[in-house]
Amino acid sequence: MAMNAQEMMRILDSIARDRNIDRSLLIRDLELAMVSAARKHFNTLDPEEFTCTVDAMSGKIDIRRHGEPLEMTPEAFGRIAAQTFKQVMIQKFRDDERTSILDEFTKRVGEIATGVAQRYEARSLIVTIDRAEAFMPPSEQIPGEQFQPNDRVRCLILDVRDAGSQVKIVLSRSHPDFIKRLFEVEVPEVAERVIEIKAMAREAGYRTKIAVSSVDSKVDAVGACVGVRGSRIKNIVDELNGEKIDIVRWNESSQILIQNALKPAEVAEISLCFELGRATVVVRDDQLSLAIGKRGQNVRLAARLTGWDIDILTPEEFTKGLETMAQTLLQVAGATEQMTDRLAALGMVSVFDIEEVGADVLVAELQIPEEMARAMVEHASVRAKEVAEQQQRDKEEKERRAKAQAEADRLALLQGEGSVEAGEAAAAAILGGGTVGSDAAAPAPETGGAGDARAADILGQS
Repeated sequence: MAMNAQEMMRILDSIARDRNIDRSLLIRDLELAMVSAARKHFNTLDPEEFTCTVDAMSGKIDIRRHGEPLEMTPEAFGRIAAQTFKQVMIQKFRDDERTSILDEFTKRVGEIATGVAQRYEARSLIVTIDRAEAFMPPSEQIPGEQFQPNDRVRCLILDVRDAGSQVKIVLSRSHPDFIKRLFEVEVPEVAERVIEIKAMAREAGYRTKIAVSSVDSKVDAVGACVGVRGSRIKNIVDELNGEKIDIVRWNESSQILIQNALKPAEVAEISLCFELGRATVVVRDDQLSLAIGKRGQNVRLAARLTGWDIDILTPEEFTKGLETMAQTLLQVAGATEQMTDRLAALGMVSVFDIEEVGADVLVAELQIPEEMARAMVEHASVRAKEVAEQQQRDKEEKERRAKAQAEADRLALLQGEGSVEAGEAAAAAILGGGTVGSDAAAPAPETGGAGDARAADILGQS
């Protein structure tokens, strides 16, 4: 306590500046610590016995006991009182700093920040941002991404929590808003709200689809986001270590939006069922794998972007599904082709759809008696079960053939007979006769609403 008043005030100013704490709070802390030291020295429990004021300009300390000026100086308080003063000051400074960090970062939630990687703790990445320590839990990290100590980390401030003695700042690089903020940084038109991000779907580390529209007809939303020779989008992709980004043109029409969202695949036809929130999309055979995407990713992201469940079918599957539905419903007394056509126009294109929508919808849409609608749903339900069983058998057969072909190719290679014919002959032998070749690679014929179950199976989505 032997330092002079001016030196003490310089230290307070320095702390206030470095730690972003209000100077007046530090002066108040100093006063409280001085009162605690005086009480400790005189061994009193009365909280009102001592008061202290510190002049904010000169740093002069005025300690009073029962309102009267104390004759002794703080330096005379002794070692134990000095220790009390030090502990109180440290605790008060920490509390003020915590409050300051909480206030500052609460205002920054949703913003992009750049920090420095420190270490991993229980798979969470610890990052220093300005003067605060933040963390990125595994769920908010991009799969496969690793940072080394002192690496620069650009991330989204996702959440700030007051956890008693400390402030928990949660960061994210996998959140969709992280990409939104990157677009705002790289594309001035997005920051200025000339281009609007209408919808977004992301599988962090793999692929993102983002639907954009422009409020100014002279500004091409997709072109502006891509930039000259892809310069703008390249900066974002580089920041995300190569994550693919599809920029989709927004449209109020669900059919056009779904068509845009499934690009680069070419769509032949789209049938929307508003009752089920399902879109049945017909694509040519050569576009099927492109539309579905690797591990179903393209269609899964398109579904999330548009808000529709999407089934991808080939023309053959679509036609078979319609025919099976029509044949099944026409078995019900009083059913007509006009009714099945009406259902198809409403996006109900398979026996699975009829089973799912239920009798009430059929009564309302077809203006038919309830008994007739129930009979239609019952017929559809029975047929749907048969179709599902057939699909399962076809799937198992296809898998068996594929496994046999793989085993045959392996045997042929081991025997030094790496020809296609040798592999096919061996596969036929393993299967116990029959041919294996281009037919085996093609999907087995599916009947009825093949696409519904098949697409759901491939996509692993609702």
